[in-house]
Amino acid sequence: MLLFTSSPKNAETDEIASTNFPSTIDSAWKYLQAHTDASDTVSIKSLRRKIDWHIVPLMFCCYTMQFLDKLVYNYAAVMGISADLSLHGNDFTNIATFFFVAYLVFEIPNSVFLQKVPAAKWLGVNVILWGVATACGAAATNYRTLLVSRVFLGIFEATIGPSLLLISSQWYTKSEQALRFSIWYLGLGLGQIIGGAVSYGFQHASKDAGIAGWRAMFLTLGIVTVVIGAATFLFLPDTPMKASWLTDDEKKTLLRHVSVNQTGIENRKFRPKEIGEALIDLQIWLLTLAVVLLSISSGVVTTYSSTLIRNLGYKPKKAALMNMPSGVVSIFFTLLVGYGIRKQSHRWAWIIACIIPGIIGGALMSFLPHSNRSGILAGIYLVNAIVAPLPVYYNWISANVSGYTKRPFAASLIAGSFSIGNIIGPQTFQAKDAPDYRPAKLAVMGTQAGCAVVTFVLFLYYWWQNGRRGGGEVMGEEGSERYLDVETWKGRTDRENRDFVYVF
Repeated sequence: MLLFTSSPKNAETDEIASTNFPSTIDSAWKYLQAHTDASDTVSIKSLRRKIDWHIVPLMFCCYTMQFLDKLVYNYAAVMGISADLSLHGNDFTNIATFFFVAYLVFEIPNSVFLQKVPAAKWLGVNVILWGVATACGAAATNYRTLLVSRVFLGIFEATIGPSLLLISSQWYTKSEQALRFSIWYLGLGLGQIIGGAVSYGFQHASKDAGIAGWRAMFLTLGIVTVVIGAATFLFLPDTPMKASWLTDDEKKTLLRHVSVNQTGIENRKFRPKEIGEALIDLQIWLLTLAVVLLSISSGVVTTYSSTLIRNLGYKPKKAALMNMPSGVVSIFFTLLVGYGIRKQSHRWAWIIACIIPGIIGGALMSFLPHSNRSGILAGIYLVNAIVAPLPVYYNWISANVSGYTKRPFAASLIAGSFSIGNIIGPQTFQAKDAPDYRPAKLAVMGTQAGCAVVTFVLFLYYWWQNGRRGGGEVMGEEGSERYLDVETWKGRTDRENRDFVYVF
């Protein structure tokens, strides 16, 4: 992989473009005007493969580590962290909750930074910082010090979803994005699998290392995260126009290809009115509600799956290993949805198809007797199917929300709603309900059913909006000469652009 650097030619071009064109125009259009002699006949298939190998692995690693760094708290529960730090009552639940409170609070400034700072650089810096926060958790001595490290982890991880959303939308068309979203989101399932193995390994290593296994685990994963963050900062280009590993011909071909999105590439001009538009946009509030409902169960999976397995009578080491199939379930449904949408679209139907196993899993957990370990364990695994719809909701924001200020703000709202669900989820686990935690399991069923209903309403809304706009005629997948039209790169919002077509 090549180190990203801006060539003198590109720097000169950027300077010329910035002086010759108004600030309201996308930097992609400025690049096209400065490179009219470049060819746009490069093979899309080979270009897509080249881009995939350069950026998707980095996004995948970032998402894997953000989930793994968050998930180790789950595994630490069966590794003695509560006893070592004298956690009592709801202390463990409250720490999990405040992680997401910090995550939620920082989404607003995060949306501003993503408007002003290249998403790739902002992501790299935050990955490094949350790696440091994870490593610092190893030094915790009591409830308060562990809480501080987890709060900072929440602050720095807040950018992961919105940043990856914006980066993906720069490089792929709407139909291509769904699969790439699913690929980097596979990091969640891999994190579950690796987390179980890492927890198991550190529980054994702690016997001779002279340090608690959970402390060694926090420190090691924190260091790995810092390395990945540094690689992201150095190797992930700010925009396609600044990718040193693409030729001018390839850049022009790519810009023509993604121009069909009508969502632009980059513009740093802040438009306050787009915030107002986002706040009255029904699609954004439906998406927000759906993600809140979905994430309540996600909070259960993230924080308490190991505890639920241990309460079935498994010893801590085995409980860690028994949680690994949850990652396999997550990966299977995430791939299924990604390929399904790429081939047949129908995003709403694929979401509901994943929610149904989640509801079944919640029912098995709630209504089977505690003695039926196999059935309850199957329920715990099935609930993991509900993690697959989240990248689809992110993809909807990427594909259906346009506007250089509106889209980062909407992405932050969705990420914030993810936090809200994860705040509510762990709070359904109260110490007085142990060991069955029946109210929490019932909450899984109810919230998933509600998410399915909201998703169907969202589908009806998109179908109605497209009907009002004349049936959905847009540029073809391979683009047209309209990619040279300044109107294509004005960064209008989806409401302002009457040619904009919603995907569902």
